[in-house]
Amino acid sequence: MIIGVGIDVVDVARFGETIGRTPKLVDRLFTESERSLPLASLAARFAAKEALAKALGAPAGLHWLDATVVADHTGRPELQVSGTVAARASELGAVHLHLSISHDAGIASAVVVAESA
Repeated sequence: MIIGVGIDVVDVARFGETIGRTPKLVDRLFTESERSLPLASLAARFAAKEALAKALGAPAGLHWLDATVVADHTGRPELQVSGTVAARASELGAVHLHLSISHDAGIASAVVVAESA
């Protein structure tokens, strides 16, 4: 059963300007494994984290570093969650988090579907 769906879209250039003005944002938003990625990939991961928060009901207190986008053995993106994000997913009964991300033509986007068993 679907518990929640989240979607987010990020303007890559605008996101880059924000990071340029506030470089410490990278450390607050992204895990160590994500930080060295190109700007478009960072924007897509930010969209994924926003979409994830929306799929989980966007409660206060979720920490950005408690979610990271990784590739599975086939290269497909997936979410690894811990801490506050894992606790919220568990509270809702979400056992599967489906992720689709894309970036093209200066736009990064992501969709997350939270599903119960």
